Amino acid sequence: MKASNKGIISCLTVASLSLAIIHTPVEASGGESSNTITTNLTNASKTQNNHTNWSRNLTGERHTTIAHRGASGYAPEHTFAAYDKSHNELGASYIEIDLQRTKDGHLVAMHDETVDRTTNGSGRVEDYTLAELKKLDAGSSFNEQNPQLAKDSYKGATVPTLDEILTRYGTDANYYIETKQPDVYPGMEQQLLDTLNRHNMLTSNSLENGHVLVQSFSEASLLKMHQLNSTVPLIRLLDKGELAQQSEADLQRIRSYAIGVGPEYSDLNAQNTAHLKDLGFLVHPFTVNETADMQRLNQYGVDGVFTNYAEQYKAISAQK
Repeated sequence: MKASNKGIISCLTVASLSLAIIHTPVEASGGESSNTITTNLTNASKTQNNHTNWSRNLTGERHTTIAHRGASGYAPEHTFAAYDKSHNELGASYIEIDLQRTKDGHLVAMHDETVDRTTNGSGRVEDYTLAELKKLDAGSSFNEQNPQLAKDSYKGATVPTLDEILTRYGTDANYYIETKQPDVYPGMEQQLLDTLNRHNMLTSNSLENGHVLVQSFSEASLLKMHQLNSTVPLIRLLDKGELAQQSEADLQRIRSYAIGVGPEYSDLNAQNTAHLKDLGFLVHPFTVNETADMQRLNQYGVDGVFTNYAEQYKAISAQK
């Protein structure tokens, strides 16, 4: 149901929102030390219930467009075809990258822990060397599942490494990178920091302007990242139904290490979005592909969304 402007203003004028509001659903190594990000976000949230003082995206955008696995609505996810389209053609704010790791220790872009769904192979990523993984076809399955979008150029697409992605787009792009549970890939957090540092993505300028955000459903992984390098902006992902399970203490704990949260979009309404914003969070829900949902979430006050259709969200967000 579409929230009215009156309802949004009303929720902002309440001195303190009750915990029940959050329970109301409606889907250091490398780099230069800097406290600017945390300070700016904390100061921005001091004036409660005034949306002009809510934290804003580090990129300076009112609404940031996060290309979910690249332009995955048009091209094979986590391939250069999808990344090129999202960055070069659609102008998405961020390239989203899910990380897995090969048997011989290379960080690669793939959502699943197995290769079965998106390639012509089978088995776990961690059981493949990079050379073996590169032999798989990561594009033909998209053609088969989406004949109306199929292109010959997608056939034989390979799985990119994080190094290859950062080399291809460099500091001209922004990256929204997801880590997994530390026990799945021990040491991934340090390896990610080392990789970002090699590509000059951990400078004060890059971090303060949001060129890299690290996201995870794993609190343990984010806490490890925060311990290793507290200047890297972190986003805590919340699976469907998980937002309603967070107590006020839980949210305050998350805010101690993360600048934002990424709830499943249908868990948000005007009231709990405002409360998250009052606590100083950026709010980036996933995965939003319908224009009506995009419009409603923007009215709630979200700061951006994960979407397979970046151009649709950009158009919605440009409307006055």
